Amino acid sequence: MIHFAWPWMLVLLPLPWLVRRWWPSATDGGSAALFAPFALGLASRSNLSSEPGAMHWRLGLAAFTWLCLLTAAVRPQWLGEPVTLPQAGRNLVLAIDVSGSMETPDLALDGSQAPRLDVVKQVAGDFIENRGGDRVGLILFGTQAYLQAPLTFDHVTLRHFLEEAVIGVAGRETAIGDAIGLAVKRLREAPGGEAVLVLLTDGQNTAGVVSPRQAAKLAAQTGLRIHTIGIGAEQMQVRGLLGMRRVNPSADLDETTLRAIAEATGGRYFRARNRDDLMEVYSRLDELEPVTGDSHAVRPVTELYPWPLGFALLLSLLLAAETVMRREAIA
Repeated sequence: MIHFAWPWMLVLLPLPWLVRRWWPSATDGGSAALFAPFALGLASRSNLSSEPGAMHWRLGLAAFTWLCLLTAAVRPQWLGEPVTLPQAGRNLVLAIDVSGSMETPDLALDGSQAPRLDVVKQVAGDFIENRGGDRVGLILFGTQAYLQAPLTFDHVTLRHFLEEAVIGVAGRETAIGDAIGLAVKRLREAPGGEAVLVLLTDGQNTAGVVSPRQAAKLAAQTGLRIHTIGIGAEQMQVRGLLGMRRVNPSADLDETTLRAIAEATGGRYFRARNRDDLMEVYSRLDELEPVTGDSHAVRPVTELYPWPLGFALLLSLLLAAETVMRREAIA
């Protein structure tokens, strides 16, 4: 159905008539000081271009242009069919590690080995899209932690922000405690609702001003529940001086601290050694933090004002071109 957002703009409909009716006409400035015989010829040509038919045509075109402008001003909108959305009222923040170690290519993706962050982007992106009804935010952390996206219901844009994450954008080290501290600050300022942080990392805390355990205590005091995920394979073939050798690329993963963070806040710790494990982790999180609650109906809105506005622009250009041609004809 068609809906007009600003119907009160229609009060401007008689404005051109009022201006024409009440605005004082320009005076001729008195008698001419110089007699120019050639001006009589110009006047006669002007009269030819000001025949009643031409005047009515220009007046009608100007009136139609004004109607198009008014139609755009009332903001016509097309309201789609109602769509029911769940609304859990939960505030959920994802904290993703983007330190230098996240570029380790030890996880399989589409049949080949890929950096850890690429796998996280794909799996966590699907998790975000399934959180309809939750306000979801995104924190990226390396040497520093920063808010990539605030809490929002716009999960499509949020996933786009996640896709833009690159290795080292926040530094090459890992500040787990600062990431938790930033989440506590943002969730404390958010509207009421259950607060959950899902923190994913592949290493240990090597930077920042707050230790992870201190940050976990602060989170527990504010009611923030933290689920932690340790990511990275345990075996990887690398080329050395003596040929291929097997190493553990997750040797720096501090599982003890991650488990302590989760236990201190009432959350769970998960270990993801490959892409399937990570998908299973996020499935478990969907079970632990189900999207439940009231639902509300919304109507998709499509703005239609650009059409009459564009048509008014074309008519204005037509009027301007006709005026220029008429003046050239007189000259």
